Amino acid sequence: MATSLPSPTASASAGTERPNYRGPFAIMTVLFFAWGFMTVFNDVLIPRFKTAFELDYFRAMLVQFAFFGAYFVGSLIYFVVSATRGDPIARLGYKNGVVIGLLISAAGAGLFWFAANALSYPLFLGALFIVGLGFAMLQIAANPYVTILGPERTASSRLNLAQAFNSLGTATGPVLGGWLIFEYFARSGAHGAESVKIPYLVFCGVFVLLAAIFFFVRLPQVGEGKIEPGFAALRHPHLVLGMLAIFMYVGGEVSVGSSMISFLGQPSVAGLSEMEASHYVSLFWGGMLIGRFMGAIELSELAAGAKQIALAAVPVVALVMLAALRPWGEAVLYAPFLALCWLGFLVGRGNAARTLMIFSLAVTALLAVAIGAGGKLAMWCLIGAGLFTSIGWSNTFALAIDGLGIYKSQASSLLVMAIVGGALLPPLQGWLADRITLQDSFVVPLVAYAYVAFYGAKGCRVGRRAEA
Repeated sequence: MATSLPSPTASASAGTERPNYRGPFAIMTVLFFAWGFMTVFNDVLIPRFKTAFELDYFRAMLVQFAFFGAYFVGSLIYFVVSATRGDPIARLGYKNGVVIGLLISAAGAGLFWFAANALSYPLFLGALFIVGLGFAMLQIAANPYVTILGPERTASSRLNLAQAFNSLGTATGPVLGGWLIFEYFARSGAHGAESVKIPYLVFCGVFVLLAAIFFFVRLPQVGEGKIEPGFAALRHPHLVLGMLAIFMYVGGEVSVGSSMISFLGQPSVAGLSEMEASHYVSLFWGGMLIGRFMGAIELSELAAGAKQIALAAVPVVALVMLAALRPWGEAVLYAPFLALCWLGFLVGRGNAARTLMIFSLAVTALLAVAIGAGGKLAMWCLIGAGLFTSIGWSNTFALAIDGLGIYKSQASSLLVMAIVGGALLPPLQGWLADRITLQDSFVVPLVAYAYVAFYGAKGCRVGRRAEA
């Protein structure tokens, strides 16, 4: 019978030497990169399918409905099983949970070949649903696993660092995806949907390879113990409010990313082609990469002096790289957003809840300007919002499961279930865009981020004093 290593908290309290989980954590960052890289391909699929199948905004946004709806279905199944029979992760182990999720996603990616041959939009949506089911399992297993690979007080820092590698995938995905789907595999005279066949076949192979690697690599069985059947996790008010915060955060983030290519193509904004706009989508996701690295630093246990130096170095290096890779004028326009991001972390002072509130309010303000203004100001406010949406997932997730102990896996399934916000809010925005204007439809993510700001300010503390 396999034995589990004690939780980091238990080890510390017992006075034993804290285990070193740097190796397992490094392995997990590979997984976060891979699923981030593939998830952001949806932002390229939406305009591709919109043109290829002659869809309106609402039907094009069903790409996100199918993908993120699968998160809800998969995590709902997981929660029902955990409530009636006990936590599946406690029996399977985190590693096997990851392997199962990767294989399910590989099967969905493989179905893209058949959907492209059939030129069937519903079949594409079905394939995305299966990919999403696999990703739901990955999220349930990987996020709590990262938070418990060390002391609970630095859980937000570790999750921000892991999510930074996820953002590295989302930053490179739009550029490569746009080039592959809009140019390299787009053949003259062929149906536009056929250009996705090869990229998703490669995804299928990569996920099978990753599943094999995770199956054979040794990862420690770190856990908080098995939970009994029941709904105990739902007794914690800060978790319930956190579920709604995750719903709003993911829905808001996906709505912005999904609409950005179309938004930047508006003559009143920038009038960019789909290929040109995909490069700016990459900059939006790149901002999340920068913000998450800064979040990992600010919420870490580094010495105060080293922390401030590292925190200032990240945006400086990012600005230098941007100036080297893109026209220098873009670096000048992006610099004020980097400065505001750095200032936001200073004001947050290493407090996960306070930083979440500040950054969510910043996104709300930037979206308000993007709605009210036009031209390049609206364009750059939307791009700059990526910096401030960066720590939303990590901080909300860590705050929501804080103090739940043996109920963390069940709570994780509930939070992953709330990712359904990414399925519901983008079609709502698309529905509004069809009836008013695309620019005004950004009120949907604006309201969503306003609630996340409330969770950072008040919601994450509801019921905590009673629990203590």
